[in-house]
Amino acid sequence: MDWFNNSKLFDLAKQGQRLTHIVLVIPLSFLFVFISQMGIIPIVIVLGILYGFSETGIDMPELPALVSGFWMAMQLISAFILVYAILWVWLFFFEKRPFWTLGFELKNAVKQYARGFLFGMMMFVGSVAILGAFGSVAFESGNPSQQGVAAVGGVALVLFGWIIQGGAEEVLIRGWVLPVIGARYKAWIGLLVSSLIFAILHGLNPNLSAIALINLALFGVFAGLYAMREGSMWGISALHSVWNWVQGNFFGFEVSGTNAEGGTLINLMETGADWLTGGAFGPEGGIAVTVVLVISIAITLFWKSKSENIS
Repeated sequence: MDWFNNSKLFDLAKQGQRLTHIVLVIPLSFLFVFISQMGIIPIVIVLGILYGFSETGIDMPELPALVSGFWMAMQLISAFILVYAILWVWLFFFEKRPFWTLGFELKNAVKQYARGFLFGMMMFVGSVAILGAFGSVAFESGNPSQQGVAAVGGVALVLFGWIIQGGAEEVLIRGWVLPVIGARYKAWIGLLVSSLIFAILHGLNPNLSAIALINLALFGVFAGLYAMREGSMWGISALHSVWNWVQGNFFGFEVSGTNAEGGTLINLMETGADWLTGGAFGPEGGIAVTVVLVISIAITLFWKSKSENIS
């Protein structure tokens, strides 16, 4: 497990003139997300003008899947795209290193991204399989224009939004927080702090439960280990993005407590106990996902490859 203490991510982080102190890293990670989230305001204003405001927010009608997918993608992009820009500015002016040192080397990028995309799909399908084995998932009837073949366009379009969103969370937490702290202090400190920050950042999501919070921290641990072992951000960025996309727009579940617009290919619903299915938070709030994450962590830690490296 030499990759744990000597991940290439740590070497890349050391290419700058300085490493941000942990006292700054923690509050800055929250500040960067807050500033980026403000980017959604223009989209919200446009939606309000087009569809009207109500006491609870925007009075959105049921739109065709392609249209709702477009607006969903725009909201995701506008809320997270600034993370990349903010990190670029911080690295350029404070740490004095290029953006690619966050883990975006071009070598093996396509291979790593495709592999992460595949692994993300397999992991969430595994979660659904567990729910199915316990009889805790069923097909849900819905608007025919919002599911199946009729929703393909919207489902495909919203994927671009998930790619920006998932990549932004990963580049901030696993590309910057984890390596900066891990390189300056200890690898396990970087992994622990980054995982806790990731969980806390989702603490205001609707319908959050104790199991959901644990799963968010476990995903943080898994994602950190995956990125450290691969020494790159391409794979885990893809995995995170496709996890959300498959969850919300392939199977039709809530994604961390929020509805995914743009339609769904297979419209499923949870039918079992909330502790297993996650209830209103979505599968990420249930034990089925806990099992998948624990298994994924174990595989990432102990899988033996010929080169002893995911790469």
